[in-house]
Amino acid sequence: MPVEEFVAGWISGAVGLVLGHPFDTVKLLGFFKGMSFPIASIAVVNSVLFGVYSNALLLLTATSHQERRAQPPSYMHIFLAGCTGGFLQAYFLAPFDLIKVRLQNQTEPRAQPGSPQPRYHGPMHCAASIFQEEGPRGLFRGAWALTLRDTPTLGIYFITYEGLCHQYTPEGQNPSSATVLVAGGFAGIASWVTATPLDVIKSRMQMDGLRRKVYRGVLDCMVSSVRQEGLGVFFRGLTINSARAFPVNAVTFLSYEYLLRWWG
Repeated sequence: MPVEEFVAGWISGAVGLVLGHPFDTVKLLGFFKGMSFPIASIAVVNSVLFGVYSNALLLLTATSHQERRAQPPSYMHIFLAGCTGGFLQAYFLAPFDLIKVRLQNQTEPRAQPGSPQPRYHGPMHCAASIFQEEGPRGLFRGAWALTLRDTPTLGIYFITYEGLCHQYTPEGQNPSSATVLVAGGFAGIASWVTATPLDVIKSRMQMDGLRRKVYRGVLDCMVSSVRQEGLGVFFRGLTINSARAFPVNAVTFLSYEYLLRWWG
């Protein structure tokens, strides 16, 4: 099993996170709030995604990353490999993403004389508190929504990227840097258009149980959200997600491609 894709995914994920983290936090001050933890965790998760995707495609097509430019895989194979990567990465991502969301949604101000202390004092304290208060399953709160979000979304993600690269690259050649940047950027936007409805549900499920349990499950969260806020709730955050997605995924794919060529 080639390991270069795992390492390239690890590094490119970290590079993309540095660029995209301010959009995640969405605050004028504290753009890089909670960054030290996700920059380590997203590297692991991205390593799983790109490593599993590339190796799944290798099993399906018997062609390496370099050979795929001369023998492009079918879109069905790309979609299946992307879905496989998305499914497996969701379970690696779930605890990390939960902790990130909890830390970023803290409303308590930083400790000052006379001010209330933040609920969580850092990633490890957050993880320990969730484990103690909500049990081991609490660390995977929202995992089903995350899996439903990422499995098809990452199939679409890789189809968009590979399709655009194939369309705008002469046969048998590697895509140019400009092509990789544009294809990666549009792949990110396409994936978030698909993912945003379940991302809203995922975030609500992850915050559920912080003070009291509101939802009985993913379906109940969906129904309750529509009843209270209408169908528009499923597209909340789409603009900021899309604005974040283009540069982050453009840089992620460019880093990934160049690392594989350098090692190749």
